[in-house]
Amino acid sequence: MNKAIVTKSITTLIMLFFSIVMIVPFLWMISTSFKTPAEVFRYPIQWIPDHFNWSHHIKVWSGQGSFVPYYLNSLKVAVLSTIGAVSLSALAAYGFARIEFKGRNTMFLVYLSMMMVPPQVLFVPKFIMFDWAGIYNTHWALILPGMFTIFGVFMMRQFFLSVPHEISEAAFIDGAGHFRIFSRIILPMAKPSLATLAIIDFSWHWNDYENALVFLIDQDLFTVPLGLQNFILENNVDYNGMMAAATAGIIPMILVFLLGQKYIIEGVASSAVKG
Repeated sequence: MNKAIVTKSITTLIMLFFSIVMIVPFLWMISTSFKTPAEVFRYPIQWIPDHFNWSHHIKVWSGQGSFVPYYLNSLKVAVLSTIGAVSLSALAAYGFARIEFKGRNTMFLVYLSMMMVPPQVLFVPKFIMFDWAGIYNTHWALILPGMFTIFGVFMMRQFFLSVPHEISEAAFIDGAGHFRIFSRIILPMAKPSLATLAIIDFSWHWNDYENALVFLIDQDLFTVPLGLQNFILENNVDYNGMMAAATAGIIPMILVFLLGQKYIIEGVASSAVKG
């Protein structure tokens, strides 16, 4: 048998194994959301319940503990943060990639080195600053910092470096300035990278638990990850309700991925052309 076919088959089997390992918790979550409490930890695992119990999903979407407010709060935070992050990242990346100024590369390296600072180290300074600015316990404490992403700037810069400089030089000769070149020529070419960054950034903010936990107090402001705490009771955990809420919580992520999946590979590949 051809050596290349054997190698490809082994690689495929390894990838299939890891794919199954990754999808099993996801399937258990969906299965548990339709079970009764007595069936949750039954062994061996009963993947398809005898009777589908919809009461947990109904409880998530209606009644006193409805997840609708948490959903709307998460959508507000994730959408506004993503719009700001994509816009600001594109502008900053264009400056680092296409505009010559003294100390540009050094400044970019210093900026890039900030990725090594653990986010948890910044909680106390951010808490003091947000309290001073009057945005503590508001969604702006999550949205405003979320608009700045070092990874986004790095990713967009890599794409802008791959665009031939002859295009910009031709536009300069025709009298265009940097803003017109950025908005009319470079930005339309960067749609795959912009879409990829938007998908990644949206998922970050939708799943963000730590910042919401630290900077939000009022339950009316809680996002979906914080809302899952409602299923942790005094003496036990409502696993069925929690899994039903978690299943509802991943719906936007699946929709965003399905809508933008064709851009992901293209965007990542185009951003990795130049180092």
